[in-house]
Amino acid sequence: MAEKKSLSVKVLNMSGEEVGKVSLAGSVFGIEPHKQAMFNAVQVEQANSRQATAKTKVRHEVSGGGKKPWRQKGTGRARAGSSRSPVWVGGGTVFGPVGNQNFTISQNKKEHELALRSALSLKTPKDLIVVDAIKFEGKKTKEFVKMLAALKADCKSLVVVKEFDENLLASVRNVNYAKVVTTDNVSVYDLLNADKLVASEDAIKAIEEALK
Repeated sequence: MAEKKSLSVKVLNMSGEEVGKVSLAGSVFGIEPHKQAMFNAVQVEQANSRQATAKTKVRHEVSGGGKKPWRQKGTGRARAGSSRSPVWVGGGTVFGPVGNQNFTISQNKKEHELALRSALSLKTPKDLIVVDAIKFEGKKTKEFVKMLAALKADCKSLVVVKEFDENLLASVRNVNYAKVVTTDNVSVYDLLNADKLVASEDAIKAIEEALK
């Protein structure tokens, strides 16, 4: 699979000013995207997030129907033992969901890492914004929104940091177009779903160490 040796990307501060450059590993951020691996990763994530709590009542769980609707013979109608029969309106359901369905599927580690590298490569360099540090002194949503605007990422954005702090979590809570995750919780779906990827410099290094 073709890959670039390395990629040089600008490093910005939270005000959107260039403060340096960082070299990205081509094996992580510069490979030819593998579409099937990414498709499989998204399918696994969506399947495993299903709650699978759908439940219908079978015949013995539906209330009523204890009395035989009419006598067995002589009425001219078909015989019936209960009004809760599946063939009756309001009766039990046959072969419906029972509440313990298991939709879990898996993806091997090697393919999942390939999917992550592919999704990261799709964002590089056009939609990847590297920030020297993402730190807030107070719990202010206004400051977080201001940062995204300065970085030209005031759209559907995925912000990746090495670790959370209380100020950052409180600041992003009410921003519905941005999602903040740590490096160990970056998913292929989130990467593909975001228009911009904003990552701190230490988060980039952590991602490279995990995927090299």
